[in-house]
Amino acid sequence: MHPQTLRQYDRLGLVSPRRTAGKGRRYSLRDVATLREIQRLSKDEGINLAGIRRILALESEVARLRGHIDLLLTREPGSRIFEAGAQGDVTVLRSEQQKRTRRVTIRGVIEAHPHREARRRD
Repeated sequence: MHPQTLRQYDRLGLVSPRRTAGKGRRYSLRDVATLREIQRLSKDEGINLAGIRRILALESEVARLRGHIDLLLTREPGSRIFEAGAQGDVTVLRSEQQKRTRRVTIRGVIEAHPHREARRRD
């Protein structure tokens, strides 16, 4: 890639390489993979940089949520008490908070990660 292209991607926040003491850019293997994906999306798919930024952000969010789902599915039923906020965010209550919380049992099906079987919790 042309150095000006790399500077533009850095400026747009598509990739954030580390800096050397002399202010040069230092790209990790993850950065290089991201740069290749940007190039593929741009050249092969014809997606503009704003679209690519959105795609990368959504892929990052999906990966974060999949990790969260995997963590939740590996817990023993009843081993944690969760609290859901008004915005849909879920947090684990600390043990001292659990003692003060009125418990409600929710029955139903939890859809699993596509690579796992769904588990029913009753």
